[in-house]
Amino acid sequence: MKRLLVLPLAVGALAACSDSPTSNLSKPSLAVSNAASTATAANPVIQWSREALKIVRTPGVQSPTIHSTYEFAVLHASIYDAVNSISRRHQPYKVQLKVSPQASQDAAAISAGHEALVNLYEDFRPELDSVQQALLAAIPDGKAKREGVRLGRLVADSILALRANDGHDVTPPVFNVTGAPGTWQPMAPNFQQQPQFTHWGQVTPFVVKSALQFPLGPPPALNSAQFIKDFNEVKTLGKLGGTVATPEQHLIGKFWNGSIQDYWQEIAQTAAIGHNLNTEETARLFALVDLSLADAVITYFKTKYQYGFWRPITAIREAGVLHNPALVPDTAWLPLVTKTTPDPSYSGAHAADSWASAEVLINFFATNNFSFTVTSEVMPGVTRSFTTFTDAAHEAANSRIFAGQHYRTDEDAGHEQGFRVADYIVDNFLR
Repeated sequence: MKRLLVLPLAVGALAACSDSPTSNLSKPSLAVSNAASTATAANPVIQWSREALKIVRTPGVQSPTIHSTYEFAVLHASIYDAVNSISRRHQPYKVQLKVSPQASQDAAAISAGHEALVNLYEDFRPELDSVQQALLAAIPDGKAKREGVRLGRLVADSILALRANDGHDVTPPVFNVTGAPGTWQPMAPNFQQQPQFTHWGQVTPFVVKSALQFPLGPPPALNSAQFIKDFNEVKTLGKLGGTVATPEQHLIGKFWNGSIQDYWQEIAQTAAIGHNLNTEETARLFALVDLSLADAVITYFKTKYQYGFWRPITAIREAGVLHNPALVPDTAWLPLVTKTTPDPSYSGAHAADSWASAEVLINFFATNNFSFTVTSEVMPGVTRSFTTFTDAAHEAANSRIFAGQHYRTDEDAGHEQGFRVADYIVDNFLR
């Protein structure tokens, strides 16, 4: 595939833009079947993406041992294979059932999304039933609708069965907390004794061959010039109450301090609507985005627990044990966002998820240019605007340094992993 050259942008160069997408952007030249919906407002793929987001954002709902990218991948793989079983324009993900080409793609997408989500979130069945009923009511009754509904349910059940023993729901193994310099340790202010998702690097990937398909070398040695540079950068820019970072950097650090995969679900929704994608096109877009996100997460958790590298708060507070005058400890240091995500630092999740998503979107739309606005998951009503997908990815990655969560090397490593996972998927799957 012809590759797009994407260069990192300085945060200060980010340009504000209109809240509404531009109207002259190129879009994929995908054929539209007579069964595909052109009414974006009722696009069932977007509706299920929004419903899934609402569920995972409900406090206490998401299992602390199951990463939400898993559910999104199951959801959108089910929808894609159901719709593609009718259109047969692209490679299936895993399932292709025999069905009339006149079956309703919308009905298949609605049924597949419902079946996947009710199996993943049984407690939400009444609400999900209501959503399905409302979406199906807009489709005329008849054989096409019935066949679509039946197909969607069968495909989703097949995808769920294929993932039944993939390791996502096992008891996470205990991480060996040694207290050795450079290793993950419980962190102030909450001092959680075990890191999260210790099993996630062992989950069977959705697409890539293994979690080690795109391995990374180790993080910088503790006495290296790179680590000293990274240490002092996050120490000054990511400090709670610090005066070195600019107000813009403080805002960026706080703005993206949520579940990064959720931000990219909304960016994909905005891009699909802005390009007026129909059901078939949207199903393929979200399958590519969410399969890439799911495998990027599995890949970087493999790396996190391969190296078990300490977070900035531990390094900064305990730097005295290194006896290096270039690494001055601050025993009271806290990150800008107060708490630190409880898993090893290397590699960076925000960078991996953001660059994986951006790579899919750039390839799908054959352009990096798209004007859009993102709303913060943790700062209600606060938005930031971008003119390219890479603007947002670069800022999201940088935000973790400004938030005091990561070293720059973590974000560079995450960038590499996320990009390589997504590049492999878009070049080889759902073609």
